[in-house]
Amino acid sequence: MKKGIHPEYKEATITCACGMKFKTRSTKGDYNIEICSNCHPFFTGKQKLVDSAGRVEKFMKKYKLDNKEKESKDKNKSSEKSS
Repeated sequence: MKKGIHPEYKEATITCACGMKFKTRSTKGDYNIEICSNCHPFFTGKQKLVDSAGRVEKFMKKYKLDNKEKESKDKNKSSEKSS
């Protein structure tokens, strides 16, 4: 390696918003993060469910489809394919 062209690689303390701190090495030095493995929903198992219910109904309403119309269209397609 050439001398004088590489950044200094030093010990750094990473601090999460939840308060967890851990040490590593970095060229940046100490810095703060918003989420870590201690508070991330994937690792904690406490996932925040986003209520997406109503999207299908909104689509059906927008295109004025209901389940009966959808079923009749599906039946028509299947009968056309079989003949």
